[in-house]
Amino acid sequence: MNKTVFITGTSTGFGKLTTITLADAGYTVIAGMRGTTGKNEVVAKELASLPNVEVVEIDVTDDDSVANAFNKTLAKHGKIDVLVNNAGVSGFGLFEAYSIDQIKKMFEVNFYGVVRTYQAVLPSMRKAKSGLIINLTSGASGHTLPFMVPYLASKFGVESIAEGLQAELAQFNIENVTIQPGVYPTEMNNGSKTGVSADKQNIAEAYEPVASEMFNAIGTSLFGKMAEFDMNPQTIADGILELVSMQNGTRPLRYPLDAIAQGTDVEFINARAEIKEKWLAKYSG
Repeated sequence: MNKTVFITGTSTGFGKLTTITLADAGYTVIAGMRGTTGKNEVVAKELASLPNVEVVEIDVTDDDSVANAFNKTLAKHGKIDVLVNNAGVSGFGLFEAYSIDQIKKMFEVNFYGVVRTYQAVLPSMRKAKSGLIINLTSGASGHTLPFMVPYLASKFGVESIAEGLQAELAQFNIENVTIQPGVYPTEMNNGSKTGVSADKQNIAEAYEPVASEMFNAIGTSLFGKMAEFDMNPQTIADGILELVSMQNGTRPLRYPLDAIAQGTDVEFINARAEIKEKWLAKYSG
């Protein structure tokens, strides 16, 4: 059976690659992005020209835009088998130097954007008693790092959504998976895509020179590792294809795709699951 896959944030990076990869595999792909007749018109036309791809305007920060995109898709195709929550923004800076407004901007995309798409797609998936939702989170799936606190907090929130819903949605045969991608050379990381960064320069200055030294050291290490391990964004698109192709009921809750972690991400995920089972046993026993 041909599956209909709705992907958010398809104008660049993982989203664009995943659109092409899944369409090539024969899936019907609804490529969601902002600015289809504006700033992203060129890439919208590029993707729309491909077999099996339909481009849809969607701004995940806008309730009406999300509702319209999903209603339009369901009216035309009758179903959405898979949702890939890929749209996201990054950002860097000291936590104290972030204004509340900047943190809200981060969460509107990375967290509330996911909430909106879940709420838009779940009614049809519940009715069909089938569905798969894939969320791209972060390689630091259960811990945090300096200078990335708001970003990672927003991604941890998505981890919480997926983990909690796994039980809530089990009766409807709807699966959730989070992908922990690590660091890849996409537009989000190479500086070509504007992020939501700290904006209180006067506070940031109070942390100098130590903050800049720490930040530069972390950045040098991350980008050095990215080059050392030849991190190819196609890995994420291929991983999403693999998840979509898996037999229903066999998909893992978390699916790390981070070569730099060298297995420590898998170890961490497994340990967390084991500890949770022990915790649940204490509360239910």
